Amino acid sequence: MNTWQIVLLVILVITIIAFVALLIYGRKLQKKSEASQAEIRAGAQTYSILVIDKKRIKLKEAGFPQIVIDQTPKYMRGAKVPVVKAKIGPKVANLMCDDKVFDIIPVKKEVKAIMNGIYIIDVKGLRGSLEARPVKKGFFKRMKEKVSRKKGA
Repeated sequence: MNTWQIVLLVILVITIIAFVALLIYGRKLQKKSEASQAEIRAGAQTYSILVIDKKRIKLKEAGFPQIVIDQTPKYMRGAKVPVVKAKIGPKVANLMCDDKVFDIIPVKKEVKAIMNGIYIIDVKGLRGSLEARPVKKGFFKRMKEKVSRKKGA
């Protein structure tokens, strides 16, 4: 065997070991995530809320209590999170929201929200169903459609 073949063999073995390690670590994280989601769902309650505003802002600027910011991992404090400003009964509160739910929450409408603390897990329409906003098309898809319309005309 040549030296370059040995080097390639060593590199191949190292990449296989790294791949297996990442696979095991990923499964471990997935199990942990599923357990935490089950725990969140177990303590959830349903509230009727009036959504005032929603936006993605940094966790520090969202106006959450200091204890929430302290419990958040350091790397997530600067990240933008989906925040919903809502009226729950007579009280106005800032609520954190799941990414999937954030897109379907209507602004200035009343919804039934399944929440655990200040975290919105799911929403349902109070009067009728909720409609997801249309997905934005990328620049190249729009240009492709324009070109195809001009060719057809």
